[in-house]
Amino acid sequence: MFDEDLIHKALANPFRREILRWLKAPDEYFVRGPTNPGCGVPANAIHARSGLSQSSVSAHVAVLLDAGLLVSTRFGQWMFLSRNEEVIRAFTAHIRLHL
Repeated sequence: MFDEDLIHKALANPFRREILRWLKAPDEYFVRGPTNPGCGVPANAIHARSGLSQSSVSAHVAVLLDAGLLVSTRFGQWMFLSRNEEVIRAFTAHIRLHL
């Protein structure tokens, strides 16, 4: 299940769409760092790539997490982020059906 309005709000911002693009193909956008296979990209890697302040990146990531578009996984001191492909697929199917 997903909240359509939260997803639209999250996707309204170009930087948040860019984060989703980066996480779709992380090997193209991020240098290898601390990794845990299957957990995604370290949150600090998104911050480093963006050039924005940590608080700005955290706020954008929080919106994506609230919308269900991202999943966070804690591994030791690291927080890894990945796309929630199940929600993304359900949302795109919903859009195709209703718009």
